[in-house]
Amino acid sequence: MSRKVLVTGAAGFLGANLVRVLLQKGEEVRALVRPGSDRRGLDGLPVELVEGDVRDVDSVRRAVAGCSRVFHLAAHHRFWAVHPKEFYETNVRGTGFVMDACLAEGVERVVHTSSWCTIGRSSAPADESTPLAPFQPGSPYERTKLHAEQIVLRSAERGLPVVVVNPTIVIGPWDGRPTPIGKLLIDFAAGRLPVFVDARLNLIHARDVAEGHWLAAERGRVGERYILGNENRTLASLLEELTALTGRPALRVPIPYRAAWALGAASTVLANWVTRRPPLLPLEAVELARRPATFDCAKAARELGLPQTPVRVALEEAVGWFQERGFLAAASGQPAWAQR
Repeated sequence: MSRKVLVTGAAGFLGANLVRVLLQKGEEVRALVRPGSDRRGLDGLPVELVEGDVRDVDSVRRAVAGCSRVFHLAAHHRFWAVHPKEFYETNVRGTGFVMDACLAEGVERVVHTSSWCTIGRSSAPADESTPLAPFQPGSPYERTKLHAEQIVLRSAERGLPVVVVNPTIVIGPWDGRPTPIGKLLIDFAAGRLPVFVDARLNLIHARDVAEGHWLAAERGRVGERYILGNENRTLASLLEELTALTGRPALRVPIPYRAAWALGAASTVLANWVTRRPPLLPLEAVELARRPATFDCAKAARELGLPQTPVRVALEEAVGWFQERGFLAAASGQPAWAQR
């Protein structure tokens, strides 16, 4: 049976994938989009577009009104920003506004998109119960996503039927911005990735994450967290698969961490004080690579039935999508994402 559902952040990478899944399930979708935002990921889809911003409490209340379900995806998701307070305004205050509106409107089910960054990490794959280490949430993005998740879980204690999902690193089509992993794929496929810092990661297809959101609304337990992930891999193994897909030479030797840290620090200082543009190698990305980000995703597979599409399929579809839209055709030596 069709029902009206709201998706915040609908024009983004995950949002565009989730909206497609919801439409396939027969849902009537309302999409909250910022004025002037890039909405090409929603072109041609039968959705109700509502202009607003999660930082504006009135527009949030208008968007939530009349919806039986709300999927809160909107977030400030970058390694760097000219004004770091943007992370707090969107990720924390915006999340609070959405939860309050859902409580006031009596929404039947809310799914909040958190992050793998709010899960503790260790040498063994972590699960939802793994505690955070002291000072683990280091970057503004990590800290504000953790703060937002705490607001959401307190809302569950206040009676809001909300479920939290924690996607790992997502790969797939509709990554129009693109995300950090999307930038890496683009630069490798275009021959503009001279070095890399090896890391241990968990990867998942964007479509599986979108399906996981819908499954969380259908089957998730209120007040619970679910890691939406799939394969634990090294970045080196990922680049080897990209070599097979694109024909680009493999990068055999990763740059030592200390050298990467120095390059990241210099790049970030230059961005902060001179260019005011995103650093080519954000220091926070380097620091994240130092800690393993491998996860045990059994809870989501067991309780939700989370799909597990092979990561190679996600890579194939992502590279094909970037190719079709000209991301790999930029002729200059500058990364394609920096030109957009």
